[in-house]
Amino acid sequence: MAQGAAARKPVILVLGDSLSAEYGLKRGEGWVPLLEKRLAQQKLDATVVNASISGDTSSGGRARFAALLAQHKPSHLVLELGANDALRGLPLADTEANLLQITQSAQAAGAKVLIVGIQVPPNYGGDYTRRFEAVFAKVASTTRSALVPFLLKGVADAPNAMSLFQADRIHPTAAAQPQLLDNVWPELRKLLAAK
Repeated sequence: MAQGAAARKPVILVLGDSLSAEYGLKRGEGWVPLLEKRLAQQKLDATVVNASISGDTSSGGRARFAALLAQHKPSHLVLELGANDALRGLPLADTEANLLQITQSAQAAGAKVLIVGIQVPPNYGGDYTRRFEAVFAKVASTTRSALVPFLLKGVADAPNAMSLFQADRIHPTAAAQPQLLDNVWPELRKLLAAK
Protein backbone atom coordinates (compact mmCIF):
# COMPACT_ATOMS: atom_id res chain seq x y z
CA MET A 1 0.00 0.00 0.00
CA ALA A 2 2.68 2.53 1.02
CA GLN A 3 4.72 1.68 -2.05
CA GLY A 4 1.74 2.30 -4.36
CA ALA A 5 1.04 5.63 -2.66
CA ALA A 6 4.66 6.69 -3.09
CA ALA A 7 4.54 5.82 -6.78
CA ARG A 8 1.34 7.75 -7.42
CA LYS A 9 1.76 10.47 -10.01
CA PRO A 10 1.55 13.95 -8.45
CA VAL A 11 -1.63 15.89 -9.12
CA ILE A 12 -1.15 19.65 -8.89
CA LEU A 13 -4.42 21.50 -8.38
CA VAL A 14 -4.30 25.23 -9.14
CA LEU A 15 -7.11 27.07 -7.36
CA GLY A 16 -7.04 30.67 -8.50
CA ASP A 17 -8.74 33.60 -10.16
CA SER A 18 -8.28 35.37 -13.50
CA LEU A 19 -4.51 35.61 -12.96
CA SER A 20 -4.35 31.82 -13.29
CA ALA A 21 -7.38 31.32 -15.59
CA GLU A 22 -5.83 32.86 -18.74
CA TYR A 23 -8.14 35.89 -18.69
CA GLY A 24 -7.74 37.82 -21.94
CA LEU A 25 -5.20 35.32 -23.28
CA LYS A 26 -5.33 32.61 -25.92
CA ARG A 27 -5.63 29.09 -24.49
CA GLY A 28 -2.20 27.76 -23.67
CA GLU A 29 -0.56 31.16 -23.05
CA GLY A 30 -1.15 31.41 -19.30
CA TRP A 31 1.36 30.49 -16.62
CA VAL A 32 -0.52 27.29 -15.70
CA PRO A 33 -0.27 25.73 -19.21
CA LEU A 34 3.35 26.90 -19.27
CA LEU A 35 3.81 24.99 -16.00
CA GLU A 36 2.60 21.82 -17.73
CA LYS A 37 5.19 22.36 -20.48
CA ARG A 38 7.96 22.94 -17.94
CA LEU A 39 7.09 19.78 -16.04
CA ALA A 40 7.30 17.84 -19.31
CA GLN A 41 10.61 19.49 -20.27
CA GLN A 42 12.08 18.57 -16.89
CA LYS A 43 10.71 15.04 -17.19
CA LEU A 44 8.55 15.45 -14.08
CA ASP A 45 5.50 13.28 -14.53
CA ALA A 46 2.64 15.21 -12.93
CA THR A 47 -0.93 16.09 -13.81
CA VAL A 48 -1.96 19.75 -13.60
CA VAL A 49 -5.62 20.58 -12.97
CA ASN A 50 -6.46 24.25 -13.42
CA ALA A 51 -9.58 24.97 -11.35
CA SER A 52 -9.16 28.74 -11.61
CA ILE A 53 -12.16 30.95 -12.38
CA SER A 54 -11.97 34.60 -13.39
CA GLY A 55 -13.54 36.82 -10.75
CA ASP A 56 -13.34 34.19 -8.02
CA THR A 57 -12.86 35.27 -4.42
CA SER A 58 -11.41 33.36 -1.49
CA SER A 59 -14.96 32.55 -0.32
CA GLY A 60 -15.84 31.23 -3.79
CA GLY A 61 -12.75 29.04 -3.74
CA ARG A 62 -13.60 27.82 -0.26
CA ALA A 63 -17.14 26.91 -1.38
CA ARG A 64 -15.80 24.93 -4.36
CA PHE A 65 -12.86 23.30 -2.67
CA ALA A 66 -14.41 20.24 -1.01
CA ALA A 67 -15.77 19.01 -4.35
CA LEU A 68 -12.44 19.67 -6.11
CA LEU A 69 -10.58 17.82 -3.36
CA ALA A 70 -12.88 14.82 -3.66
CA GLN A 71 -12.76 14.78 -7.46
CA HIS A 72 -9.05 15.33 -8.11
CA LYS A 73 -7.36 14.11 -4.88
CA PRO A 74 -4.44 16.52 -5.37
CA SER A 75 -1.01 15.81 -3.96
CA HIS A 76 -0.21 19.52 -4.30
CA LEU A 77 -2.36 22.64 -4.12
CA VAL A 78 -1.31 25.98 -5.59
CA LEU A 79 -3.63 28.48 -3.91
CA GLU A 80 -3.83 31.79 -5.78
CA LEU A 81 -6.86 33.65 -4.44
CA GLY A 82 -7.45 36.96 -2.69
CA ALA A 83 -6.96 39.63 -5.36
CA ASN A 84 -10.71 39.94 -6.00
CA ASP A 85 -11.37 40.13 -2.26
CA ALA A 86 -9.25 43.31 -2.22
CA LEU A 87 -10.86 44.71 -5.38
CA ARG A 88 -14.26 44.29 -3.73
CA GLY A 89 -13.12 45.66 -0.40
CA LEU A 90 -13.99 42.48 1.49
CA PRO A 91 -12.81 42.22 5.12
CA LEU A 92 -9.23 40.99 5.44
CA ALA A 93 -10.25 38.72 8.31
CA ASP A 94 -12.61 36.88 5.95
CA THR A 95 -9.92 36.47 3.29
CA GLU A 96 -7.52 35.10 5.90
CA ALA A 97 -10.14 32.69 7.32
CA ASN A 98 -11.02 31.39 3.85
CA LEU A 99 -7.40 30.84 2.80
CA LEU A 100 -6.70 29.16 6.13
CA GLN A 101 -9.67 26.82 5.77
CA ILE A 102 -8.75 25.84 2.20
CA THR A 103 -5.12 25.22 3.20
CA GLN A 104 -5.99 23.17 6.27
CA SER A 105 -8.52 21.07 4.31
CA ALA A 106 -5.88 20.35 1.66
CA GLN A 107 -3.30 19.41 4.28
CA ALA A 108 -5.77 17.19 6.11
CA ALA A 109 -6.24 15.33 2.81
CA GLY A 110 -2.46 14.90 2.49
CA ALA A 111 -1.71 17.65 -0.04
CA LYS A 112 1.29 19.97 0.14
CA VAL A 113 0.23 23.61 -0.23
CA LEU A 114 1.86 26.55 -1.99
CA ILE A 115 0.23 29.88 -1.20
CA VAL A 116 0.64 32.48 -3.91
CA GLY A 117 0.41 36.04 -2.63
CA ILE A 118 -0.66 39.15 -4.42
CA GLN A 119 -0.22 42.81 -3.64
CA VAL A 120 -2.65 45.65 -4.22
CA PRO A 121 -1.70 49.02 -5.72
CA PRO A 122 -0.65 51.78 -3.31
CA ASN A 123 -3.83 53.78 -4.03
CA TYR A 124 -5.59 51.43 -1.58
CA GLY A 125 -3.69 53.20 1.19
CA GLY A 126 -0.47 52.17 2.89
CA ASP A 127 -2.09 50.50 5.89
CA TYR A 128 -4.50 48.34 3.87
CA THR A 129 -1.78 47.48 1.35
CA ARG A 130 0.56 46.22 4.10
CA ARG A 131 -2.15 44.33 5.96
CA PHE A 132 -3.41 42.67 2.76
CA GLU A 133 0.08 41.52 1.78
CA ALA A 134 0.61 40.15 5.30
CA VAL A 135 -2.46 37.86 5.06
CA PHE A 136 -0.67 35.44 2.72
CA ALA A 137 2.49 35.26 4.83
CA LYS A 138 0.43 34.75 7.98
CA VAL A 139 -1.58 31.85 6.51
CA ALA A 140 1.61 30.26 5.16
CA SER A 141 3.33 30.62 8.53
CA THR A 142 0.35 29.33 10.53
CA THR A 143 0.00 26.23 8.32
CA ARG A 144 3.72 25.77 7.57
CA SER A 145 2.96 26.05 3.87
CA ALA A 146 5.26 27.23 1.11
CA LEU A 147 4.82 30.84 -0.01
CA VAL A 148 5.34 32.89 -3.14
CA PRO A 149 5.04 36.42 -1.69
CA PHE A 150 4.05 38.18 -4.93
CA LEU A 151 2.86 36.47 -8.11
CA LEU A 152 3.43 39.60 -10.21
CA LYS A 153 7.02 40.25 -9.06
CA GLY A 154 9.11 41.29 -12.04
CA VAL A 155 5.92 42.32 -13.86
CA ALA A 156 4.03 44.90 -11.78
CA ASP A 157 7.32 46.37 -10.52
CA ALA A 158 9.20 46.12 -13.83
CA PRO A 159 10.50 49.32 -15.49
CA ASN A 160 8.27 48.53 -18.49
CA ALA A 161 5.33 47.41 -16.35
CA MET A 162 2.62 49.07 -18.42
CA SER A 163 3.65 47.10 -21.52
CA LEU A 164 3.24 43.85 -19.54
CA PHE A 165 -0.43 44.43 -18.75
CA GLN A 166 -3.53 44.21 -20.87
CA ALA A 167 -5.57 47.36 -21.52
CA ASP A 168 -7.40 46.95 -18.18
CA ARG A 169 -4.05 47.43 -16.37
CA ILE A 170 -4.94 44.50 -14.09
CA HIS A 171 -4.26 41.35 -16.09
CA PRO A 172 -0.77 40.52 -17.37
CA THR A 173 -0.20 39.94 -21.09
CA ALA A 174 1.00 36.70 -22.66
CA ALA A 175 4.55 38.13 -22.64
CA ALA A 176 4.42 38.36 -18.82
CA GLN A 177 3.27 34.79 -18.20
CA PRO A 178 6.75 33.17 -18.23
CA GLN A 179 7.74 35.55 -15.41
CA LEU A 180 4.68 34.49 -13.39
CA LEU A 181 5.72 30.87 -13.83
CA ASP A 182 9.30 31.72 -12.84
CA ASN A 183 7.93 33.25 -9.63
CA VAL A 184 5.95 30.12 -8.74
CA TRP A 185 8.33 27.44 -10.02
CA PRO A 186 11.18 27.45 -7.43
CA GLU A 187 8.82 26.89 -4.49
CA LEU A 188 6.65 24.38 -6.36
CA ARG A 189 9.73 22.47 -7.52
CA LYS A 190 10.85 22.15 -3.88
CA LEU A 191 7.44 20.78 -2.88
CA LEU A 192 7.50 18.27 -5.73
CA ALA A 193 10.97 17.11 -4.67
CA ALA A 194 10.02 16.76 -1.00
CA LYS A 195 9.12 13.29 0.18
